[in-house]
Amino acid sequence: MEEPCFAHNPQKIALLTDSCADLSEALRAGKPIFTLPLKIRCGDGEFSDGVDIFVGDIYARQAAGELPQTSLPDGGSVKETLDQIAALGYEKVLAIHLSSGLSGTYNMVRVQGRARDDMEVVVFDSLSGSLGMGAVILQVWEEIQAGAQWKALVEERVPFLLQNTFPYFSVDTLEYLQKGGRIGKIAAFAGTMLNIKPLVGFAKDGQLASVAKVRGRKAVQSKLLDLVRANFQEGRRYNLAVANGGAPEEMEELAAKMQAEFPNYEHLWRGEIDATLSVYISTGVLGAGIQFVD
Repeated sequence: MEEPCFAHNPQKIALLTDSCADLSEALRAGKPIFTLPLKIRCGDGEFSDGVDIFVGDIYARQAAGELPQTSLPDGGSVKETLDQIAALGYEKVLAIHLSSGLSGTYNMVRVQGRARDDMEVVVFDSLSGSLGMGAVILQVWEEIQAGAQWKALVEERVPFLLQNTFPYFSVDTLEYLQKGGRIGKIAAFAGTMLNIKPLVGFAKDGQLASVAKVRGRKAVQSKLLDLVRANFQEGRRYNLAVANGGAPEEMEELAAKMQAEFPNYEHLWRGEIDATLSVYISTGVLGAGIQFVD
C-alpha cells in the first residue's frame, strides 16, 4: 500500500478485515483498508486467499474432484499486518472479521490487538460474511471522511451498522457445505432432483441459516429481491450491495433490478465471493443485501 494521506483521516484510523469481506482491489483503492488472507489447504500445499489462490482455482479444483479445506490466517501474518499498519503511521485500527460462527479469525486478531501498545486496536465480530462485512467496512470509511470521531465509531456506529446490514445468498448446491461440515443451520434439503435452491442468511450466532428456498435458478433473483424488500423501511437512508460467485452476468441483472426497485440508495457495492467461502458454497452463487445508515 502506498504512503497514506491523512488529510481526510486526521485520526489516523486504519480499517482491517479479512479476505472474506470480498472487497476488490478497485473498492479498496485509495482507502486505508488492510486485508488478512485466510488459508486454504489443497492437495499440493497451503495457499493464501487472494494472494496465490483465487476463486476460479477453487472452482477448477472442485470440478476435478478435489475438496480443499480452509484454516485461519497464521499468527505471523496477523502480527506482520499490524506492524505494517503501525509503520505507515496509523494510530488506531478498527477491525471487522468473518463471523465467529464460521471462523476463529476474529478471536485471533482480538488477542493480538490487545497485546499492542503502539496502536489502539478495536476488533468486531461481524456475525456475517462477504458483502455483509464489506459493506460495513466501506460505510465506516465514508463516515471517517465525513468527520466521525473514533469513540462514536467504535461505541455506536459500527455496532449499529452490523445490526442494520442484511445480506442474503443463494446456494446452487449444498454438496460442499455438507462435505465440509459447515451445513450449520441450513436444512439438508431433500429432493435435490427437484432443483431446489436454498437462500441463506446469518443467524444471530453468526452461523449460516436457511431463510427461503425456490425451485430453479430463474426464481433466485426474485426471491432475493423479496428478502431485501422485507427489510426495507421507507424514510431511512440506505446502501445496496450485490455479489456473485461465478455468475457475473446474473449479478448485473440483479443489480439493475435492485436499482429499479430501491432507487434512492446512496451506494451500490458489488463483490465477488472469495476463495475461502467458495470452498463451501462453490459456484453459481448470487447475493443481495441492504444496509441502513440511519
